[in-house]
Amino acid sequence: MTDDRHESSPLFYARIAGLTYLLIIIIAFVNAGVIDSVLLVPGNDAQTTTNILANDTLFRIGIALIIIMYASVVILSWALYVLFKNVNRYLALLALLLRLAEAVLGGATVLISFFVLGLLNDYSTVFEPDQLQALAGVFLYVRTSGLDIVLIFVGMGGTVFCYLFFISKYVPRILAAWGIITYLSMLILGFISILFPHHPQVIEIVPYALGGLFELIFGFWLLIKGINSGVGNSLVPASSHIKSMQVDK
Repeated sequence: MTDDRHESSPLFYARIAGLTYLLIIIIAFVNAGVIDSVLLVPGNDAQTTTNILANDTLFRIGIALIIIMYASVVILSWALYVLFKNVNRYLALLALLLRLAEAVLGGATVLISFFVLGLLNDYSTVFEPDQLQALAGVFLYVRTSGLDIVLIFVGMGGTVFCYLFFISKYVPRILAAWGIITYLSMLILGFISILFPHHPQVIEIVPYALGGLFELIFGFWLLIKGINSGVGNSLVPASSHIKSMQVDK
Protein backbone atom coordinates (compact mmCIF):
# COMPACT_ATOMS: atom_id res chain seq x y z
CA MET A 1 0.00 0.00 0.00
CA THR A 2 1.32 3.44 -0.92
CA ASP A 3 1.85 5.88 1.91
CA ASP A 4 0.25 9.14 0.74
CA ARG A 5 0.57 11.06 4.00
CA HIS A 6 3.40 13.19 2.57
CA GLU A 7 1.49 14.03 -0.60
CA SER A 8 -1.67 14.96 1.33
CA SER A 9 -0.01 17.16 3.96
CA PRO A 10 -0.66 20.93 3.87
CA LEU A 11 3.09 21.57 3.92
CA PHE A 12 3.48 19.63 0.67
CA TYR A 13 0.97 21.86 -1.13
CA ALA A 14 2.38 25.00 0.49
CA ARG A 15 5.82 24.18 -0.91
CA ILE A 16 4.37 23.53 -4.36
CA ALA A 17 2.73 26.95 -4.12
CA GLY A 18 6.01 28.53 -3.02
CA LEU A 19 7.92 26.97 -5.91
CA THR A 20 5.36 28.10 -8.48
CA TYR A 21 5.20 31.63 -6.99
CA LEU A 22 8.96 31.86 -7.54
CA LEU A 23 8.80 30.38 -11.04
CA ILE A 24 6.05 32.82 -12.07
CA ILE A 25 7.81 35.94 -10.84
CA ILE A 26 11.23 34.90 -12.18
CA ILE A 27 9.78 34.24 -15.64
CA ALA A 28 7.91 37.56 -15.54
CA PHE A 29 11.13 39.43 -14.70
CA VAL A 30 13.15 37.62 -17.40
CA ASN A 31 10.49 38.16 -20.05
CA ALA A 32 10.10 41.87 -19.26
CA GLY A 33 13.77 42.65 -18.62
CA VAL A 34 15.55 40.45 -21.15
CA ILE A 35 13.10 39.84 -23.99
CA ASP A 36 10.43 42.56 -24.23
CA SER A 37 12.93 45.31 -23.37
CA VAL A 38 15.10 44.21 -26.30
CA LEU A 39 12.38 43.58 -28.88
CA LEU A 40 9.58 46.07 -28.19
CA VAL A 41 10.04 49.78 -28.80
CA PRO A 42 6.95 51.70 -27.60
CA GLY A 43 5.56 54.00 -30.29
CA ASN A 44 7.89 52.67 -32.98
CA ASP A 45 6.25 49.84 -34.94
CA ALA A 46 8.97 49.84 -37.60
CA GLN A 47 11.79 49.26 -35.11
CA THR A 48 9.75 46.70 -33.17
CA THR A 49 9.03 44.59 -36.26
CA THR A 50 12.67 44.85 -37.32
CA ASN A 51 13.76 43.64 -33.88
CA ILE A 52 11.33 40.70 -33.93
CA LEU A 53 12.40 39.60 -37.43
CA ALA A 54 16.07 39.85 -36.48
CA ASN A 55 15.53 37.95 -33.21
CA ASP A 56 12.91 35.36 -34.14
CA THR A 57 14.32 32.76 -31.73
CA LEU A 58 14.34 35.21 -28.82
CA PHE A 59 10.70 36.11 -29.51
CA ARG A 60 9.81 32.39 -29.54
CA ILE A 61 11.69 31.83 -26.29
CA GLY A 62 9.53 34.56 -24.79
CA ILE A 63 6.41 32.73 -25.98
CA ALA A 64 7.63 29.46 -24.45
CA LEU A 65 8.42 31.17 -21.13
CA ILE A 66 4.97 32.75 -20.96
CA ILE A 67 3.34 29.36 -21.61
CA ILE A 68 5.35 27.90 -18.71
CA MET A 69 4.35 30.86 -16.55
CA TYR A 70 0.61 30.42 -17.09
CA ALA A 71 0.92 26.66 -16.65
CA SER A 72 2.56 27.48 -13.31
CA VAL A 73 -0.41 29.72 -12.46
CA VAL A 74 -2.71 26.70 -12.93
CA ILE A 75 -0.52 24.55 -10.65
CA LEU A 76 -0.30 27.34 -8.07
CA SER A 77 -4.08 27.78 -8.07
CA TRP A 78 -4.64 24.05 -7.65
CA ALA A 79 -2.16 23.82 -4.77
CA LEU A 80 -3.71 26.80 -2.95
CA TYR A 81 -7.23 25.46 -3.49
CA VAL A 82 -6.27 22.14 -1.90
CA LEU A 83 -4.57 24.05 0.92
CA PHE A 84 -7.63 26.19 1.66
CA LYS A 85 -10.59 23.96 0.85
CA ASN A 86 -10.90 23.02 4.54
CA VAL A 87 -10.65 26.67 5.61
CA ASN A 88 -13.35 28.06 3.34
CA ARG A 89 -14.22 25.88 0.36
CA TYR A 90 -16.33 28.53 -1.38
CA LEU A 91 -13.76 31.31 -1.23
CA ALA A 92 -11.03 28.85 -2.23
CA LEU A 93 -13.09 27.81 -5.25
CA LEU A 94 -13.74 31.45 -6.17
CA ALA A 95 -10.02 32.25 -6.04
CA LEU A 96 -9.24 29.11 -8.07
CA LEU A 97 -11.70 30.11 -10.81
CA LEU A 98 -10.41 33.69 -10.94
CA ARG A 99 -6.82 32.58 -11.35
CA LEU A 100 -7.78 29.95 -13.90
CA ALA A 101 -9.48 32.75 -15.87
CA GLU A 102 -6.15 34.60 -15.63
CA ALA A 103 -4.36 31.60 -17.15
CA VAL A 104 -6.90 31.23 -19.97
CA LEU A 105 -6.76 34.92 -20.87
CA GLY A 106 -2.98 34.83 -20.64
CA GLY A 107 -2.94 31.90 -23.04
CA ALA A 108 -5.00 33.98 -25.48
CA THR A 109 -2.30 36.68 -25.46
CA VAL A 110 0.23 33.99 -26.40
CA LEU A 111 -1.87 33.20 -29.48
CA ILE A 112 -1.66 36.87 -30.45
CA SER A 113 2.14 36.56 -30.37
CA PHE A 114 1.85 33.74 -32.92
CA PHE A 115 -0.35 36.01 -35.08
CA VAL A 116 2.48 38.56 -35.08
CA LEU A 117 5.04 35.94 -36.08
CA GLY A 118 2.82 34.56 -38.84
CA LEU A 119 2.11 38.03 -40.17
CA LEU A 120 5.75 39.07 -40.30
CA ASN A 121 7.09 35.79 -41.69
CA ASP A 122 4.37 34.73 -44.13
CA TYR A 123 2.72 37.93 -45.35
CA SER A 124 5.71 40.16 -46.04
CA THR A 125 4.98 40.00 -49.78
CA VAL A 126 1.25 40.62 -49.39
CA PHE A 127 1.42 43.95 -47.55
CA GLU A 128 3.56 47.03 -48.00
CA PRO A 129 6.25 47.36 -45.31
CA ASP A 130 4.46 50.22 -43.55
CA GLN A 131 1.16 48.30 -43.63
CA LEU A 132 2.85 45.19 -42.24
CA GLN A 133 4.43 47.18 -39.45
CA ALA A 134 1.14 48.87 -38.59
CA LEU A 135 -0.71 45.54 -38.47
CA ALA A 136 1.96 44.01 -36.24
CA GLY A 137 1.71 47.08 -34.01
CA VAL A 138 -2.05 46.65 -33.72
CA PHE A 139 -1.69 42.99 -32.72
CA LEU A 140 0.94 43.88 -30.11
CA TYR A 141 -1.33 46.64 -28.78
CA VAL A 142 -4.17 44.12 -28.43
CA ARG A 143 -1.78 41.76 -26.62
CA THR A 144 -0.84 44.51 -24.17
CA SER A 145 -4.50 45.39 -23.63
CA GLY A 146 -5.23 41.71 -23.00
CA LEU A 147 -2.57 41.70 -20.30
CA ASP A 148 -4.40 44.57 -18.60
CA ILE A 149 -7.45 42.31 -18.38
CA VAL A 150 -5.25 39.48 -17.10
CA LEU A 151 -3.98 41.84 -14.39
CA ILE A 152 -7.54 42.38 -13.15
CA PHE A 153 -8.04 38.63 -12.66
CA VAL A 154 -4.59 38.35 -11.04
CA GLY A 155 -5.66 41.06 -8.61
CA MET A 156 -9.01 39.48 -7.75
CA GLY A 157 -7.76 35.91 -7.39
CA GLY A 158 -4.61 36.92 -5.53
CA THR A 159 -6.59 39.09 -3.10
CA VAL A 160 -8.95 36.23 -2.21
CA PHE A 161 -6.10 33.76 -1.71
CA CYS A 162 -4.20 36.23 0.49
CA TYR A 163 -7.37 36.86 2.50
CA LEU A 164 -7.54 33.10 3.09
CA PHE A 165 -3.91 33.18 4.23
CA PHE A 166 -4.89 36.02 6.58
CA ILE A 167 -7.87 34.31 8.25
CA SER A 168 -6.18 30.89 8.41
CA LYS A 169 -2.99 32.28 10.01
CA TYR A 170 -0.99 29.86 7.87
CA VAL A 171 1.59 32.65 7.52
CA PRO A 172 2.21 35.82 9.59
CA ARG A 173 -0.80 38.08 9.14
CA ILE A 174 1.38 41.05 8.24
CA LEU A 175 2.68 39.08 5.25
CA ALA A 176 -0.84 38.11 4.17
CA ALA A 177 -1.99 41.75 4.59
CA TRP A 178 0.88 42.88 2.37
CA GLY A 179 -0.36 40.42 -0.23
CA ILE A 180 -3.92 41.74 -0.02
CA ILE A 181 -2.71 45.31 -0.56
CA THR A 182 -0.41 44.19 -3.37
CA TYR A 183 -3.09 42.35 -5.34
CA LEU A 184 -5.68 45.08 -4.79
CA SER A 185 -3.20 47.56 -6.28
CA MET A 186 -2.81 45.27 -9.32
CA LEU A 187 -6.60 45.12 -9.67
CA ILE A 188 -6.81 48.92 -9.59
CA LEU A 189 -3.88 49.26 -11.99
CA GLY A 190 -5.61 46.99 -14.49
CA PHE A 191 -8.66 49.24 -14.57
CA ILE A 192 -6.51 52.39 -14.71
CA SER A 193 -4.67 51.00 -17.75
CA ILE A 194 -7.98 50.30 -19.50
CA LEU A 195 -9.68 53.59 -18.62
CA PHE A 196 -6.63 55.84 -18.96
CA PRO A 197 -4.31 54.21 -21.54
CA HIS A 198 -1.95 57.20 -21.61
CA HIS A 199 -1.36 57.34 -17.88
CA PRO A 200 2.17 58.14 -16.63
CA GLN A 201 4.39 55.07 -16.55
CA VAL A 202 5.42 55.85 -12.98
CA ILE A 203 1.95 54.71 -11.89
CA GLU A 204 2.89 51.17 -12.97
CA ILE A 205 6.34 51.08 -11.41
CA VAL A 206 5.27 51.02 -7.75
CA PRO A 207 2.57 48.26 -7.99
CA TYR A 208 4.77 46.06 -10.19
CA ALA A 209 7.83 46.55 -7.96
CA LEU A 210 5.92 45.86 -4.74
CA GLY A 211 4.07 42.95 -6.36
CA GLY A 212 7.27 41.39 -7.62
CA LEU A 213 8.98 41.80 -4.26
CA PHE A 214 5.99 40.31 -2.44
CA GLU A 215 5.76 37.23 -4.68
CA LEU A 216 9.52 36.69 -4.40
CA ILE A 217 9.51 36.89 -0.59
CA PHE A 218 6.25 34.97 -0.26
CA GLY A 219 7.46 32.23 -2.60
CA PHE A 220 10.65 31.73 -0.57
CA TRP A 221 8.63 31.82 2.68
CA LEU A 222 6.30 29.03 1.56
CA LEU A 223 9.12 27.00 0.05
CA ILE A 224 11.48 27.25 3.03
CA LYS A 225 9.42 28.12 6.10
CA GLY A 226 6.21 26.43 4.99
CA ILE A 227 2.99 27.16 6.89
CA ASN A 228 1.62 26.91 10.38
CA SER A 229 -0.66 24.03 9.42
CA GLY A 230 -1.82 23.39 12.99
CA VAL A 231 -3.62 26.74 13.08
CA GLY A 232 -5.34 26.32 9.72
CA ASN A 233 -6.43 22.77 10.43
CA SER A 234 -8.07 23.85 13.69
CA LEU A 235 -10.55 26.00 11.77
CA VAL A 236 -13.93 24.44 11.15
CA PRO A 237 -14.97 24.69 7.46
CA ALA A 238 -18.39 26.05 6.56
CA SER A 239 -19.50 22.65 5.23
CA SER A 240 -19.00 21.15 8.71
CA HIS A 241 -21.46 23.62 10.21
CA ILE A 242 -24.03 22.67 7.59
CA LYS A 243 -23.60 18.94 8.27
CA SER A 244 -23.86 19.57 12.03
CA MET A 245 -27.15 21.42 11.57
CA GLN A 246 -28.49 18.55 9.48
CA VAL A 247 -27.54 16.00 12.15
CA ASP A 248 -29.23 18.08 14.87
CA LYS A 249 -32.43 18.04 12.89
